[in-house]
Amino acid sequence: MGLEVQRQVGVAIEYKGKLLRKRLVLDLLVNGEIIVEVKSVEVYHDIFQAQLLTYLRLTKKHLGLVINFGEKYVKDGVHRVVNGY
Repeated sequence: MGLEVQRQVGVAIEYKGKLLRKRLVLDLLVNGEIIVEVKSVEVYHDIFQAQLLTYLRLTKKHLGLVINFGEKYVKDGVHRVVNGY
């Protein structure tokens, strides 16, 4: 489909002007703009959206998806997270 998808992307994190040794690892990065976090749990928790929102803020990106493959239908496990709109 012409999309560039990167898996397990390591991202350096800067906190209070200092670069942290621990890197953030994104499950998927689509076209360098959309972060996709993949889960496989029976019970979805709002903490997954909070986690992705933190990733979006740290990377200065605006759109992400949490996809939970633990749902009966995958379409029910897709959650959109937006930063700054």
